[in-house]
Amino acid sequence: MPTATTDSARINLRTSPEAKALIERAAALMGTTVSGFMLQNAYEAARRVVADNDTLVLSQRDFDAFIATCENPPQPNEALQKLMSRR
Repeated sequence: MPTATTDSARINLRTSPEAKALIERAAALMGTTVSGFMLQNAYEAARRVVADNDTLVLSQRDFDAFIATCENPPQPNEALQKLMSRR
C-alpha cells in the first residue's frame, strides 16, 4: 500500500446499512478503522485488477515464437514503410 504522505485525496461512497455494518465489523476484527480497512482492501483489489490487465501470459511455444521474431525480425513491408514515413 502507498506510504502515508501529507497529501490526501477523498473518496466518498454510499452503501446499504447491512454492508456498512459488515465492513465496520470486519474493520474492528482487523483492529483498524473503517477507512483503513476499506483503503487497504480496495488498494489490493485494484493492484490485482491492474496486474491482471498488464500481464501477458504466453505458452512456451508462443514465447519461443515471440523471441525468435524479436531476434530475427522480418523485413518491413510496403505498408509498414508507408506508415513509418508519415508525420
